[in-house]
Amino acid sequence: MDDNVNNPSHYQGKTEVIEIIEQLTEGMEGKKAYCLGNVVKYIFRHEKKGGIEDLKKASWYLNRVIKGDSDKINKLP
Repeated sequence: MDDNVNNPSHYQGKTEVIEIIEQLTEGMEGKKAYCLGNVVKYIFRHEKKGGIEDLKKASWYLNRVIKGDSDKINKLP
């Protein structure tokens, strides 16, 4: 029987996705960390769960990060 809380089948691999997300977002705060974590999550699970929809979600979150960073760059003196 699947344990969708502790060991979801759509995240099984050599490395736990949560560990990758934690490593990626270490030192980051707020929305950027949240969005990049979701990018990783959706990319890793797309073949076993949401297919193209999950890739579109990953793209949506990545675009949020890009827009946020470009807004900061545009506000620099």
